[in-house]
Amino acid sequence: MKFISQLNNLKLLYNFFLFLALINIFFSTEKSHAKTFSINDIQISTPFEINFNKNEIIDEGFVEAFNELILSIVQSKDQMKLKNTSINQIKGMIETFSIKEENFIDEIYYLTLNVSFNKKNIFDLLETKNIFPSLPVKKDFLFIPVFVDQNKNQVSMFSENKLFSSWNSNNKKYSLLNYILPTQDLDDFNLIKRNINNLETYNFKEIINKYSLDDHIIMIVFKDNNKIRVFNKIFFNKKNNLKNLNYTDINFNDEEELFKFIDNSKLVYEDFWKSQNQINTSVKLSLNISIDNSNNIKINEFEKILSDMDLIYNFYIYKFNNKNNFYKIIFNGTPDKFLEVMSNKNYDFEIKNKIWVLNDKS
Repeated sequence: MKFISQLNNLKLLYNFFLFLALINIFFSTEKSHAKTFSINDIQISTPFEINFNKNEIIDEGFVEAFNELILSIVQSKDQMKLKNTSINQIKGMIETFSIKEENFIDEIYYLTLNVSFNKKNIFDLLETKNIFPSLPVKKDFLFIPVFVDQNKNQVSMFSENKLFSSWNSNNKKYSLLNYILPTQDLDDFNLIKRNINNLETYNFKEIINKYSLDDHIIMIVFKDNNKIRVFNKIFFNKKNNLKNLNYTDINFNDEEELFKFIDNSKLVYEDFWKSQNQINTSVKLSLNISIDNSNNIKINEFEKILSDMDLIYNFYIYKFNNKNNFYKIIFNGTPDKFLEVMSNKNYDFEIKNKIWVLNDKS
């Protein structure tokens, strides 16, 4: 009888741990499917006519949201490959959407949408087009534009320079870069003026050191009659990246030409930034990771980190016992990159029998 009682107790204990493990699975692995790109405040308007169709207007919003997402995660050279993406394909990649606001004003229908796209589905589509996406990481750069008229041997900065005064007046919603312009300082202007003949090699340190941003972009526009040469010095992660661009017949006094030039220049910088944050989705590293399942809070924190990481292609629990959950993680990168990313989140690992055992450094 004592043996039977012990056996029943063991069964109850096993069932209890099984119940806990199942709770972990049901309440945690749903997050692995909740990875989304959120595009908010998509605004559509159309005349309210006899053939008005609200579903068609919402579809138009879906297309606009998809295009905005592509502009933020795909370099300009690849964006045309996605131009003919059908509305049915776009709808198939939408996780959720909501109508934030709708109004009828003067026989015009106004709609504001929030749309969330499934990241895995988006990455799968891009992979079929041989496109490597980029992480949509926002970034502040100190931006110093200098205009040099070589015919007159004159330099323009600050309010005298139309690039300076107009640069941030037409920012795009999908842009990742935020440009911090320097304050207007006469000493800085005189410094640039004294170095007019060696601006390409001048390091601008006296100006840059006044700001808390190490990463910066120096744009020097050389005008020689109708020829324009733009020397770009992009300093990021302690490295200089140089880009020379050539144009002809730009009238900087014409607002339309000025803003076209600014948009083209920003496109160069956005593409550079995307190249620094590119995800190689063709690399799918499979990892088996074990985590102690006795602490639901720690499990939820770990899974939230996985869900929020764009480099995680997928993850799920493939087995469990009364002590551990075992995850299969598909990572778009190398083992070293995975360790680096997770170390920044205060997690490290030790390998036991080809299983990466998670240690919480916190």
